[in-house]
Amino acid sequence: MTTTQKTKITVQTTVNSPMQTVWDYFTNPKHIVNWNNASPDWHTTRAENDLQPGGSFTSRMEAKDGSTGFDFEGVYQEVEKYSFYSYIMDDGRYVEVSFKKVPDGIEIAETFDAETANSLEMQENGWQAILDNFKTYTESHG
Repeated sequence: MTTTQKTKITVQTTVNSPMQTVWDYFTNPKHIVNWNNASPDWHTTRAENDLQPGGSFTSRMEAKDGSTGFDFEGVYQEVEKYSFYSYIMDDGRYVEVSFKKVPDGIEIAETFDAETANSLEMQENGWQAILDNFKTYTESHG
């Protein structure tokens, strides 16, 4: 019997804002639509979030020129407010997100199962870009 080991990628950032602000901005749809994009030519037009075990989320991500778009969706597995949550994306990949107080603010780490359609570097860069946008947005609005 063989088991397939999934490649995991971790991205992280430290946000210089209080935990309550970081958590709210990361999980509240009214904020998600303002930072959830990997490049300036994309945006999130709609977000819904039921942050509880068994709850689901959807973010509609679209190219600003209208040429393409997709729904980023998943179902929450575990949720520990101000600390951790995990979810399974609609393609079956597993994601863990942790929030930890550190001397410079709140460290956010996302670890996700890589997919096979895009290079590991491209996936890491995309997720990191979104996290960097979150940091910029939160520190300038929080």
